Amino acid sequence: MTATASFQSNGTHARAQLVPTNSVRTMSGVTVKARIDPTLTVDDVVRQLCINLKISDPHGNFALREETDELVTNDNMRKKIKSKANLKLVNAPFIEAKQTAEKLTSRDDRTLKLTLFSLQRYIREEQFANPFLEYDGLARLLDIICTAHGNTLAYALTALQNLMDLDYGWSTLDDAFIFKVVQILSSPSSLINVCRPATAILKKLVEADPLSSPGPVLASSSKGLASAVEGSVYRYGFSVVFEQMRKEERLLETVVSRLGSQETAMGQYSMMLINSLLAHASDERWEEFFARLERLNTRKAVIGLMSSHTSEDLTSCILDFQANFIRVIFRRKTSYVEPLEPSHYALLDVIWEGSGMHEEHDDETGEMIKWRKLGFDTEDIQEEFNESGLLGLECFYQFVQHDRDYFSKVIVEQVGRPKERRCPIAKASNEVVELLSEHWAIFAPGYSTSTAFQPFLLNFYKVHHLATEFFIRMWNESLSTAGDFTRVVALVRSQLKVTLRSENSREWHEVEHDFQEGYKSVRERQMKELEMDDDLLSKLPIRNLREKLYKESFEFVRQQRVHCLLQGAWFVNAVPPTSSHNREPARRPTRSWRFLRLDNGLRYLHYVDSAAKFQIRSGLEDLTESIEISQISEIATGTCAQPPNLLGDQNNDLPVTLLPSALSFSLINAHGDSMADQIAPDASRWADWTDGLNMLRRDGGHVASRETAGFVQALTEIGLKIKLLDLTGEMVEIPSGLVAGPPPPHSDFHFSEL
Repeated sequence: MTATASFQSNGTHARAQLVPTNSVRTMSGVTVKARIDPTLTVDDVVRQLCINLKISDPHGNFALREETDELVTNDNMRKKIKSKANLKLVNAPFIEAKQTAEKLTSRDDRTLKLTLFSLQRYIREEQFANPFLEYDGLARLLDIICTAHGNTLAYALTALQNLMDLDYGWSTLDDAFIFKVVQILSSPSSLINVCRPATAILKKLVEADPLSSPGPVLASSSKGLASAVEGSVYRYGFSVVFEQMRKEERLLETVVSRLGSQETAMGQYSMMLINSLLAHASDERWEEFFARLERLNTRKAVIGLMSSHTSEDLTSCILDFQANFIRVIFRRKTSYVEPLEPSHYALLDVIWEGSGMHEEHDDETGEMIKWRKLGFDTEDIQEEFNESGLLGLECFYQFVQHDRDYFSKVIVEQVGRPKERRCPIAKASNEVVELLSEHWAIFAPGYSTSTAFQPFLLNFYKVHHLATEFFIRMWNESLSTAGDFTRVVALVRSQLKVTLRSENSREWHEVEHDFQEGYKSVRERQMKELEMDDDLLSKLPIRNLREKLYKESFEFVRQQRVHCLLQGAWFVNAVPPTSSHNREPARRPTRSWRFLRLDNGLRYLHYVDSAAKFQIRSGLEDLTESIEISQISEIATGTCAQPPNLLGDQNNDLPVTLLPSALSFSLINAHGDSMADQIAPDASRWADWTDGLNMLRRDGGHVASRETAGFVQALTEIGLKIKLLDLTGEMVEIPSGLVAGPPPPHSDFHFSEL
């Protein structure tokens, strides 16, 4: 049955002709052709519809939804009317929520599955979620998760995952439930559609720590840690989740094993969970967590993904892992070596035992000689690792463990030489750590500026081993003496630059081959490089200055990128990619253009869609819709295509085979769904927005464009040269290091007042 109605405010007949016609299907099967004035509220439209259809129940018991089940609200009704969307009259969300909560107690498997399937969609709506929570729906949903299996469990977990998109309503999840999710995810027999939402739930809990709360936090008086306001969902975090993960040893092993899953989405979700854990790891459990990842060869698994993955979906996750690994390296490099710390002492003990040396006393001074036999300058181990930190100790330990016979043989050989001719192996190891840190710009725990895969970076310890062996060989072949240490360091730096070039396209065996190069050829190439280089740049004070300037440059570029987001820009609404779950032909966006602008609080990305560009006023009044920044889990690039005939007919179907634009990007949420698909007008705007949005992410992020990476490097080098002009212009000699003088003989002194 079809009827006709007109829902308008007081306007002329001529104006009515301009109002689009929408189809509204009622609960009894009647279809009404309606002209709906976009200035009316949804409540007014529903009331008039109930009057026209002579529905006796209060109009507040009903609501409008699009055919896709999206709820029509005052915010999106204008868009639905203009796009001539097919609508349907349905129960109001609060009625649907009550009925759904009641059905969750059903013992009929079919009824339960259908209810949970619908719940997955509806629970994202606040108008549904709030009454659902009031009717004790969450507790019933959790009971199902704890007892169900198969598709029923998958639907229930997905419903909870969608609820957790809200920043309230799930603060009652306790340790027992978190452990249940850990157990579900740990089971190798769990279905993929079960593992995906379970992984996403754990990731969300990890990120829901008090420090991430957009509101105030309370300080804990007992431990000095931030704690959540009562009732806030920001009460979990890494420590809470990891405590339950420790009870199930198989969890991390299972998650890491799924990185190589044939199901790309499963590998992507697993990678996102690992990245989230790395980014939020607490100081108390950080060492334990990373040690577990190392035992499971996580870095090796990620390196395998770099060459085997066939989907762009994983690219962003891999780059995030690289950025997180740089944080790991930086953290270890800035952690002091404590010889009395049991774990540090154990590493030192292995190194000493591996050398095969014995302690002895100097006949002239009576001092004990131990660590100096291995190539340190002093017996003060803490001071010797002052620059390279725990990273230096671990690299030296790995060097020894790789081939203990070789290490012992080299040490014996060096000790048997005259003092001036000995290669300071321990000192060389630390220097290689510095050279590698310099090469990969490990200057701060911030973002990685690499826009390509870096498999050699993830093999940091192996590269260190090869480079240290190369150092020893260059020392021996060049017949170096103690005064030649800096010269050999420069030689190794030159070789690293050549060997680690084009990292994303070279094979590991090529790296090993390059480190076997002979002294003569290495020296000849280095001499050519020195014609264009300056030995001044290799000195420790200059390297430290470069690190400082790098941090300042990165922060400057970050502020510039964020400023571009605050100003806003126009983008083309792109044709989204066809997902593996939906092979239907993509459809052209209803409007060609979108203006995006970040709010001053850096929490929401506001936007408006339009058929043509128009002048956007300052502020957010013209921008009617928004995306919450915290919901963005990934900024995927090169993902979508520009519709052909951009200004042409908007109703034609598009072919599936459209090629993605290099200037496109998509904002992906934790479910893997795209919240926005845009194409930038040029490469600069693309770099501003993709990198700016990445830099806003608290859980990490990476630079996606070479332009941004180039800016950071260029600013660093320019700043360094300007600083050096003040010194080199006056021919000031820059020492390789500073030596502290002896301490005061007594405390009878004071500091003068300047």
